[in-house]
Amino acid sequence: MLDQVVRHYRNWKQYRSTYDELSRMSNRELADIGISRCDIARYARMAAK
Repeated sequence: MLDQVVRHYRNWKQYRSTYDELSRMSNRELADIGISRCDIARYARMAAK
């Protein structure tokens, strides 16, 4: 049980870190790496798995 809580917390931290980093980028920077602003949450979820 505690293992699941720790894993969930680590996944959430990775999600937030990725989401925040991508959100700080300009639209131009996102376009340069092939991501649109509406895709940020999806890419953050993928990074957290």
